[in-house]
Amino acid sequence: MVYAGILAGGQGKRMGRTELPKQFLNIGGKPIIIHTLEQFIICKKIDKIIIATPENWKSYMIDILNKYYQNCELNVISGGNTRNETIMKICEFIKENSKEKENIIVTHDAVRPFITQRIIEDNVEAMQDKNIDAVDTVIPATDTIVESTNNNIITNIPIRDYMYQGQTPQTFRVNELVDTYNSLEEREKEILTDAAKIYALKKKNVKLVKGEIYNMKITQEYDLKLANAIVKGVEINND
Repeated sequence: MVYAGILAGGQGKRMGRTELPKQFLNIGGKPIIIHTLEQFIICKKIDKIIIATPENWKSYMIDILNKYYQNCELNVISGGNTRNETIMKICEFIKENSKEKENIIVTHDAVRPFITQRIIEDNVEAMQDKNIDAVDTVIPATDTIVESTNNNIITNIPIRDYMYQGQTPQTFRVNELVDTYNSLEEREKEILTDAAKIYALKKKNVKLVKGEIYNMKITQEYDLKLANAIVKGVEINND
């Protein structure tokens, strides 16, 4: 089976003065999380959806889902303290509730509401190749990437042609993801906050899937303003 794992654990600390985590803020009159979920609900390649949110916001999340999706089966669970811990909790839920031997999980940021059907489908289809261990959604880097290991002096400027900006979804086989994560030492778990990076460092094959510039992550106040402008004035093609 193919599961969507929606990561809704952000507290929105960079969003400025707001009482709500950023996934619950409105764009176009609806919470960001609802815009995101809509694309996974209508996707025929997704069998079930699991939403991981902070424990103290579970009731709020459930209330919102009941308001918009009374007839849709959505699972809400408590997330972890980190991104990877949250993904692991979703994987544990899948393993406990599925009799399938091999499940696929499409992980996605709740605050990337402009995800398209094409991106979701490309992620799922790429995982059908047994030579591929994971999938990462990216767009080519348009600006020059500057590296500084001390936050003061440039230490490297990589060749831009080889650079990409990471987005989500990231897609994995559940059992392999759990085994790969558990193979890490504790210090590695603290440092490696991106699941695809874990795979890359373990020399596993991570397939690149083309994202979209507008598949943006809403993190700061400016992002929220831009997202509202997109919803009101620009039609996003989901084909």
